[in-house]
Amino acid sequence: MKLKQKDFTLNVKEISEDGTFTGYGSVFDVVDSYRDIVAKGAFVKSLNKHKEKGTMPALLWQHNSAEPLGVFTSMEEDDIGLKLTGQIAMKTQRGAEAYELMKMKAVSGLSIGFVPQVETFDKKSGITTLTEVDLWETSLVTFPANDEARVDGVKSIEQLSCIKDVEAHLRDSGMSKRESQAVISRVKSLARSDSEADDLAPLAEAIKNLKSPI
Repeated sequence: MKLKQKDFTLNVKEISEDGTFTGYGSVFDVVDSYRDIVAKGAFVKSLNKHKEKGTMPALLWQHNSAEPLGVFTSMEEDDIGLKLTGQIAMKTQRGAEAYELMKMKAVSGLSIGFVPQVETFDKKSGITTLTEVDLWETSLVTFPANDEARVDGVKSIEQLSCIKDVEAHLRDSGMSKRESQAVISRVKSLARSDSEADDLAPLAEAIKNLKSPI
C-alpha cells in the first residue's frame, strides 16, 4: 500500500490567534501537476468511516507522522473541494513555530496524504481521475505544488451572496479554470432563489464571453 500526496495552497489570512485556520485540502475537477483529477465525492466514504469511529485524518507537519501539529475540528466536501478547519496545538514547540511561519506566509501549503481506492485512467489525455480515496492525513507544507488550487480566490467566491455579487466578481477577475468552475457552482446555488431567476441570462452571457482560462 503506497501513500500518495497532493499539495495545495493555504490561505494564511484565515489563521486566528488561537491557532485555528481554514482552507481547502483539495479542489475538485482540476488537473494537477501529477496529471490527476480529484472528483467530487472522492472523500465521502473515507470521511464517513472517520465519523463512525469518532476520528479525523491527522494534522501533520510536512507529512511527518512523528510531528503532529494539532487536530482537525471539521472536514467536509462542498461544491468546491475538501473544506477543512484545523486547530494548531499552540503550546507545543512545533505548533508555535508553525503558527509564526504561517502568519509570515513562510509556510502556505496544504498537502493531503491518501491511498487511492477507485481511479480511472484516460489513455488519450493521460489523466487519472480519482473517484474514491482513503484519506489518512493533511499536512502543512512549505512548497505547494499545485498553483491552480489557490484558496484566496475560492474563499472570495464562497462569500458571494447574490447574483449581482457574482456579476461584479466577473467584471473584476481574470479567471483561472478552477475559479470559473467555482463561480459556476456558486451561480447554480444562488439560482435556486426564484427572486433572482431573471438575472441569470445576462450572467450566463458574461460567463460565456470570458476569455478561455489558462
